[in-house]
Amino acid sequence: MSKDTMKAIRQYEFGGPEVLRYEEAPFPELKPGEVLVRVHAVGINPPDWYLREGYKDLPPEWQPAVSFPLILGSDVSGVVEAVARDVHGFSVGDEVFGMVRFPSMGESTAYAEYVTAPASDLALKPAGIDHVLAAGAPMAGLTGWQFLMELGHSEANPFQPEPHRPVPLKGKTVLINGAAGGVGHIAVQLAKWQGAHVIAVASGKHESFLRGLGADEFIDYTKNSPEDIAKDVDLVLDTLGGPTTGRFLRTLKRGGALFPVFIGFSDAEEAAKLGITVSMTQVRSNGPQLAELGRLLDAGTVRVAIDSTFPLSDARKAHERVSGGHIQGKIVLTIV
Repeated sequence: MSKDTMKAIRQYEFGGPEVLRYEEAPFPELKPGEVLVRVHAVGINPPDWYLREGYKDLPPEWQPAVSFPLILGSDVSGVVEAVARDVHGFSVGDEVFGMVRFPSMGESTAYAEYVTAPASDLALKPAGIDHVLAAGAPMAGLTGWQFLMELGHSEANPFQPEPHRPVPLKGKTVLINGAAGGVGHIAVQLAKWQGAHVIAVASGKHESFLRGLGADEFIDYTKNSPEDIAKDVDLVLDTLGGPTTGRFLRTLKRGGALFPVFIGFSDAEEAAKLGITVSMTQVRSNGPQLAELGRLLDAGTVRVAIDSTFPLSDARKAHERVSGGHIQGKIVLTIV
C-alpha cells in the first residue's frame, strides 16, 4: 500500500456477497469540516446489504443513484489521524466513533482502512469499551434513540408528511419485535432505562440474552404469534417492519403507537379506527446524540452485543453470515 492508497472493500456491480472485493482504493481526501479517521472496526448494518443488492425491494423512484466502484458502510470506530483547520473538539490521537454521512447512500465508505467524516457525525469513543463494541453502536443506537427518545433534527421525513415524534416511555408497556437484533437489543435497554415495561419478541434461543438486558417479558415467535398474546401495549417498536407490521395493531390499546423501522405498513385505515398513531423516520448521523449514548455505554447502562467479527478482508463472509439470519447483536469487521 502506498500513501496514496489504502485497503478497502469495493464493488463494481449490485449482487450478493460475492461482489465484494478486497483491494487497493484511493486514499480519502480531507475536506473542510472533516476528520480523517484510521479505522479499527466497522459495524455492519441492514443498509449495507440493501445497497450491495441495489435496493431491489424499494420502488424504482426510491432507489438511490450510486456510482461504481462503491464502498459500503457507515459505522466506524478508530483513531483521529488528521483534522481540518476549521474543526474544533477533536485532536490527532483521539479515539472516536460515529455513523458517517448517513443517509447519503454510497458516500459513507466505511469498509476501508481510512475514512473522512464530518466532525458533526463523530463522538469521542467511550473509554470503557473497545473499538469492536463502539463500531457496533452508532446506527443501532441512534435508530433506537431517534425512534424512542429524541429525533434530534428537523429534516423532512421521507416516509410521511409529518415529523416523527417519540412518546414518553416511563411507566408504559413497550413491545419490541426483533428484539435480539442490532437495533432491537439496544432499544430494549433504552426503553428500560427510560422506565418502560418491556416485552421482547424473538426466537427462543435469545430469551436468556434478552432477559439479561432487562426484558420483563419474552415471547418466542416460533411458538406463539405475539399479536395473539400481547394486549394493551402502549407502544410497539417493530424493528423488522415491512408488510406484516400491521398485525401489531391488535396488541395496542387505543391511543397507542406503532413505530415500524422499515417501510411496508399498509393498514392506515384500521389504525385510524383504533386511534393508533403509526409513525416512522429515517435515522440520521448525529454526533451529540452519539456522545450521550456513549456515556450510557461507558457506564454499562447500555451494552452492545457482538454476534461475530470478521477481518475487513473477509467482508464477503460477514455478509454471508447476515444471510444466515438469527443474528444476536451486531456483526463487526476488524482492521489490524
